[in-house]
This record gives sequence, C-alpha cells and structure tokens, in this order.
Amino acid sequence: MLSAFIWGSGAAVSLVVGAVLAMSFKIGKKMLGLIMAFGVGVLISAVAFELAEEAFAQTHEGWSIAAGLAAGALIFFGGNKVIEHMGGRKHRQAGGEIGSGLAILLGTILDGIPESIVIGLALLHGDVINLAMVVAVFLSNLPEAISATAALLASGWKKYRVLGLWLVVVIVSGVASWAGYSFFASAGPLAFSFTLAFAAGALLTMLADSMMPEAYRDRGSLVGLVTTLGFGLAFMLSMLS
Repeated sequence: MLSAFIWGSGAAVSLVVGAVLAMSFKIGKKMLGLIMAFGVGVLISAVAFELAEEAFAQTHEGWSIAAGLAAGALIFFGGNKVIEHMGGRKHRQAGGEIGSGLAILLGTILDGIPESIVIGLALLHGDVINLAMVVAVFLSNLPEAISATAALLASGWKKYRVLGLWLVVVIVSGVASWAGYSFFASAGPLAFSFTLAFAAGALLTMLADSMMPEAYRDRGSLVGLVTTLGFGLAFMLSMLS
C-alpha cells in the first residue's frame, strides 16, 4: 500500500517542480504560450493513448466510456463556471490570469485523481510501471503547473500559497493512488473504464477551454507546430511504455 502512495505522489511531484520553475525564472508571455502549446500536445496524446484507448481496452461497453467522458467534461465545466462567478472572468477581462490559472488547476486535479487511482490499480494487478510511463506523466504535469503557477502569480497570489496548493495536490494524488490500490480491488472493468474516461473528459474540456486559447493568444500560429511536437514526443513515449 505504501508503494501505491509513493508512486501516486511521485508521479505528481512534477507539479511542484513546474511551480518552482515558474517561480524561479521570469517567463514571458511568448515563452509561456509555447510551453502551454507543448503541454497541449502532450496532454492530447495522453487523452488519446493513455486514457481513452485504455478505457476502450478494459471493456467494449461504450456506455461506460460515454458516461465517464460526459461526467468528466460536465464536472470541469461546472467547476470552471464556479471559478468565473468567484471572479475569474472579471480578472480575465481586466487583463489578469487568475481565471485561466484556477481552470488549469481544476483540470489538473480532475485528471490527476483518476489517473492516480489507475496507478494504484495497476500496482494491484501486478503491472510494471516503467520509466517511459513515468516520464510521460512528468512531461504532462510540468506545463500545466508552469502555466497555472505563472497565471496565479500574475494575478497576485503569494508564492507560498501557490506552492502549498500544489503540495496538497501531490498528497491528494498519493492518497488517490493508495485508495485505488486498497479499495478498488473488487472494481470491475466497467468501473476502471469509467475512471479513465472521466479523466479524459475533464482533461480534454480543460484543454479546449483554457490552455489552447491562452497559448494561441500569447504566441499566435506558431503554437500549432509546437503542439504537434509535444504530441509526437508523448506518442513515442507511449509506444515505449
């Protein structure tokens, strides 16, 4: 059980690394746009090959995948609306970034918890978590953390508060992995498939709503090439895992 917590939190620790990088170096809007574009490509690959494809491999019952995708998308959409009503939209219109930062954070959590549960389930079933998979998760977390941290700092958040937030996410990810190992032992393929599809739905909605528009706004058409680069790299890592 301890190994499940270690793997879950270890896979998420790159969120803290990304936050520290954003705090340590001044990242201009153009560079941030490229980082976000690269992250979009990596995350689209994760949705396609690590989440949706694996969900389908667990069961051919399409309704469970559809239900998971819908649930993840709707929960992110609803959570993002709450963020906007709390002031996110106002900050965006004023030129701030808090809405985008909190939206990316929300997407990271809604993707990361199911992903951590899956890590616990993989350990439970005796699957080997190889280096390629760890690197892929690390790469997907970094741009999310850098982008969200830069946005929150630009909106006036204190560094210690942002760092504390990411540390909580890392701990929650470890607990979710432990829960997947401990409590999902009897979970059938339908539940496993739903969990993967939920993460895919939340992540894809976050990409379309937050990271893609922000990346294009900051760097323009060049983001298309960088997004494809991120997708290609993540796809190669996926083939190795």
